[in-house]
Amino acid sequence: MSTDAEQAHSPHSTPPPRPAHPPRTAPERPSAPPPRPANAPGFTPDPETPVLGVRAKAPFSRGTAGAPGPGAPPRPSTPPRPAAPPRTGVSPRTGGLFADVGPGGRRRPRSRTAAAAASLVLGLGLLGGAAAGSWLGDDPGAPPSTADTYAHARSAWHSIPVDDLFPRTLRGKGEGPGGADRAWTRIAVAPDSSCGGGFDPLLAKALAPVGCKRLVRATYTDATSTSVTTVGVLITTSGPGGMRTLRQRFVTEKLDERTDLMPRTYAAKGTAAAGFGDDQRASWRIRILTDAPAVVYTVTGFADGREVTDPQSAGEATQRGATSAPAQSGLGNDARGIADAIEAGFRRALATFTETTS
Repeated sequence: MSTDAEQAHSPHSTPPPRPAHPPRTAPERPSAPPPRPANAPGFTPDPETPVLGVRAKAPFSRGTAGAPGPGAPPRPSTPPRPAAPPRTGVSPRTGGLFADVGPGGRRRPRSRTAAAAASLVLGLGLLGGAAAGSWLGDDPGAPPSTADTYAHARSAWHSIPVDDLFPRTLRGKGEGPGGADRAWTRIAVAPDSSCGGGFDPLLAKALAPVGCKRLVRATYTDATSTSVTTVGVLITTSGPGGMRTLRQRFVTEKLDERTDLMPRTYAAKGTAAAGFGDDQRASWRIRILTDAPAVVYTVTGFADGREVTDPQSAGEATQRGATSAPAQSGLGNDARGIADAIEAGFRRALATFTETTS
């Protein structure tokens, strides 16, 4: 007597018709289990599924006609395909919001996505840099601001030691004619004063827009006592904008080269500069500072009191090939060298004063 399994595989036998709905109880087990397909361990194929393991045409779907009931052996099925990722919400790849989905659910081009990401990073970087700058500005060790420098400069003129502002000896390496070294000795210091009488009338008018808080002056002579130079520092009442405007005007109109816009001398009695007056002026230099409310200037002449009929600015007298008396005598070099040295010393003194009072 053949078993149910043999009848199921006999070519002459016809499989029993399949009920419209599978029974709710498990079918009787065959006396001998059929061979299991190698690719589905523990799986019992139904009569409509080939033994070779080829999947049925219709995938398994719960609640459809022909679906196995409770207790029935599982049927082979194709694993369900994952649903398409949503167009909005959390990205399954990155865990963040979709950056490449635009309005209407359309995917943005990758180039736009990359550009947007780069813009975001750049914006955050700029914000971070601005914040860092504000933090650094509050650092006690940070350099003083321009406003602080201006405020300190207006009160520093009576607090800086005279030897710091006008050193007793100045040395100019390569400042003389032909690159020769120069040395100058201080012979007089004028009491601080207002600006009245310190400049020719037209120069006083040109400097009027920046105001005058105080004027301090000193006079030097060279190593041979043949030339004398008066140097002054004018402390203004202007702010940075006014100082920049004045400097631009001097540069554009070349006001520092006009012979009717010369500073005046400080002729101290009983010194080599006793005869140093307006007619003895030979060369001069005017420097408008913009990082401090100050104007630094010099004016030179001969110590023997001789008159100079062709004065020339330091910029012109130190040019190669200049043949004027101020150029050949080195007075233009004295005006330039002393002005540069006093300007550098004023900056150092101002920085020291700012550090000690901050």
